Amino acid sequence: MTQPAPSVPHELRSLLRRLRLGQVMDTLPERAALAKSSSISHLDFLAMVLSDEVARRDRSSASVRARAAHLDPKMTLERWDPSAAVTYDKAVLDELVSLRFVEDAHNAMVLGPVGVGKTFLATALGHIACRRRVRVYFERADRLFKRLKAARLDASYDAELRKLVATELLIIDDFALQGLDQVETSDFYALVVERHRRSSTVVTSNRDPSEWLALMADPMLAQSAVDRLQSAAFELVVEGESYRRREKPTLGPGGEGGPRDGGGK
Repeated sequence: MTQPAPSVPHELRSLLRRLRLGQVMDTLPERAALAKSSSISHLDFLAMVLSDEVARRDRSSASVRARAAHLDPKMTLERWDPSAAVTYDKAVLDELVSLRFVEDAHNAMVLGPVGVGKTFLATALGHIACRRRVRVYFERADRLFKRLKAARLDASYDAELRKLVATELLIIDDFALQGLDQVETSDFYALVVERHRRSSTVVTSNRDPSEWLALMADPMLAQSAVDRLQSAAFELVVEGESYRRREKPTLGPGGEGGPRDGGGK
């Protein structure tokens, strides 16, 4: 018969709270029961309890960083459906997941038609980076350029640009979905030039980089920016059926509707 987990004495609860280790009490009774049944030494028991707390704090801090980075919490690599009817070079994805490209200040382009999961994979890379304490920022391209335009009006442009340049991993989603005017082209050029070989940028796009040039107002700035970005980038091309179909509501066992897990552009 399984012995019930011992309760945590009041005095120990007070000590843990004073040390800001109150969350340890969530698993301490079960860990104490395991230590007793398995004859774990005092030092090994202490290491186990502290390891639980370190893991909890890492998860918590990664979640805080992911929210600050504007990452969709559902788009993690663990929730990616490997049975999806899409194709891509797994060796390239494995290389990106290793985050060596971030360490080396290289870039990544995630390319392909609408709905195949480009945004999902780019966001998943952002979550991995957050877990490794990398500074990440995610924003859709149109919103990013609108925000920079607005920053010019209140004299905060330089500060906004410095923040974006200082970000270790910048993810620009849905780039070149529509044309870029002169100001937007100039902003894209400034971002790419300032970040070139210093930090990493991930760009998702429905268009091939060769098509971006015709969509930007200044051909010279466009060519200079795209050449720099592409020369230091891995290219992950995703093709196949729409990955978004996994978000389509389905009836559960009790007849209740709900979305499937996953999604992405």
